[in-house]
Amino acid sequence: MSRNTATAINILMADDDEDDRLLTIDALKESRVLNNLYCVEDGVELLEFLRREGKYSDPKDSPRPSLVLLDLNMPRKDGREALEEMKKDPALRSIPVVILTTSKEEEDMLRGYDLGCASYITKPVNFEGLVELMRALGKYWIEFVELPHD
Repeated sequence: MSRNTATAINILMADDDEDDRLLTIDALKESRVLNNLYCVEDGVELLEFLRREGKYSDPKDSPRPSLVLLDLNMPRKDGREALEEMKKDPALRSIPVVILTTSKEEEDMLRGYDLGCASYITKPVNFEGLVELMRALGKYWIEFVELPHD
């Protein structure tokens, strides 16, 4: 059952590629998905944001996300390690994680699901595909899925 009115959600994107982050921001705007998008560059920053540590200690700058878009291949702490830590943490494990990566490896997909991701999506190769993906993600996660409130 779809909601009568879509409301903006907080999306946290963890991706070390600045171009991918900028393209995703543009694709979300183009797809007219209602959201607040926050970005971090690796798994260490992701966990600091979620735990409100360091530069993310102010809740106004680091609201609890309704959804995490997670790249797998990042420096310092990759997406696999960050996902594993999130799902072991009782305060974080209820946050849905969508792996959004260039990896088409079956092993990465199986491990992602084993670690508790909600979805595994290979990044589209062009901007139009990314816009369509953001539109579909927005429709699903904002209009159809019931997400817990803070």
